[in-house]
Amino acid sequence: MRRLGLLWLAGRVVGLTAEWVGFGFGDPRHWIPDLAVGWTFIGCGLVAWARRPASRTGPLMAATGFTWFVGNFASVGVAAVAWVAGHMVYLHRGPLVQLVLTYPSGRPSSRLVRGAVVVGYAVAVITPIWQSAGATILLAGLLVAICARDYVAAVGPFRRARLIALQAAAGLSLVLAGTTAARLLLPLEQVSGPTLLVYKLALCVLTTGLLAGLLVAPWQRAVVTDLVVELGEARSGTLHGELSRALGDPTLEIGYWLPDRAEFVDAEGHPLRLPAPGSGRSVTTVKREGQPVAALVHDPAVLKDPGLLEAVASAAQLAAANARLQAEVRARVEELAASRRRILAVRDEERRRLERRLHDKAEARLGELAVTLRRGQRSTTDQRTREQMARAEDQLARTLEELRRLSHGLHPRVLAEHGLAGALAALAKDLPVPVDINVPSTQLPEQVAVAAYFVCAEALANVAKHAAAAHVAVAVTSSDGRVRVEVADDGVGGADPARGSGLRGLADRVETFGGTLQVESTSGHGTRLAAEIPLGGEAQ
Repeated sequence: MRRLGLLWLAGRVVGLTAEWVGFGFGDPRHWIPDLAVGWTFIGCGLVAWARRPASRTGPLMAATGFTWFVGNFASVGVAAVAWVAGHMVYLHRGPLVQLVLTYPSGRPSSRLVRGAVVVGYAVAVITPIWQSAGATILLAGLLVAICARDYVAAVGPFRRARLIALQAAAGLSLVLAGTTAARLLLPLEQVSGPTLLVYKLALCVLTTGLLAGLLVAPWQRAVVTDLVVELGEARSGTLHGELSRALGDPTLEIGYWLPDRAEFVDAEGHPLRLPAPGSGRSVTTVKREGQPVAALVHDPAVLKDPGLLEAVASAAQLAAANARLQAEVRARVEELAASRRRILAVRDEERRRLERRLHDKAEARLGELAVTLRRGQRSTTDQRTREQMARAEDQLARTLEELRRLSHGLHPRVLAEHGLAGALAALAKDLPVPVDINVPSTQLPEQVAVAAYFVCAEALANVAKHAAAAHVAVAVTSSDGRVRVEVADDGVGGADPARGSGLRGLADRVETFGGTLQVESTSGHGTRLAAEIPLGGEAQ
């Protein structure tokens, strides 16, 4: 403490001497702000040195304060001292850059940081460089880039510490670049005083902020109470984000134990595979009454603090119960969706089989019967018999047509033979209303094409029965991994999806694939039916 007291006394003497030499204690608007910057750095540095002796941040702050006064001695009468001082006007930027880049330990964490510190000192002491506006702007960009890289790469407590350094670097860089740009764009006499004052004020704010961060040291707190309260009150959906932020590990994964499946699943209900030993990832299992509740897959560095581990375990127990229930629900929903897809696939296969039987047997036999009737009609000479056979042939033709429509309703063979465009054209041909069809030429997955076909078939059938429309437009578009099917008419409107089983069945089919079905029908303004289906054809 005696040593620090002597340094503070030396700082006061150096500061007053520098202001006397540089400004002669003339206009206080010049020398008081200048003195305040140097003394702020020295004072904050000595406080940090005393409270955090293991960190080099305090010595670097004090060094920045002492070197701040060097430029004032350029007015001294000793030529050698004046020359050195004149070439070291920005010497303080060397330890200042080192302070920001190595905060809070004061020690470079990598070769890249060491190189950046060397660059900072070079810009500070080499006259042609520090006189260059471009070099100052490049230095500002380098500060932010290095601090941002360290923040992204850091995990655990060090990540939270580097966030403060990144904020300090951003503020300092903004001031450096801004004041330099102002000097380049505006006359020197207009900006010299204001920019220098802004620079001095920013340095005072910077050093007091760094000192406050170092003394509070939020990255070193176990945050037991805070973490339990935050995560205990957080919605289960934010558990991952809150834990990731609290631990400083953006790669964190959370798995919830499902006893009946004997495995961990993520928040979406998907199985979470735990990393093998030696993979560079750690697994922390959260237990309640000896039974697993959740598993945290994280960087090995983030849970070294026993107090923090206890906080995470307590908070995770509070929040994981609800999150686990949600994960169970999602897992059940996933199973239900898979079951619905299987049922739909079986149903479609049965419809396809029935359609083949109708086409290959019933239609074929009725077709043969129609041929026999025509032959008999030609061979008989009795006029009455001919008329009866003609009526029978006509009824048989209508029966065949109805049977074909029935088989197409079961499963559209034309869809497999001619694609969606051909199948929709076949539907529109029998409709007593003009239909405009716009279908992409690209091939759609079979299940998606079948769903789109049935949407259009049901919509066109409703138009024919109820709409009294003069025109219908059918559009099928594909973008962003989804197919949109839209059928719009200019009929009487007023359709109610709740009253028809056909539309409800369509909605079930579309939703099975993770899609949506909407019906807009205002009385007197027609009806628009729109369905969106993921191209993957998988339930959500």
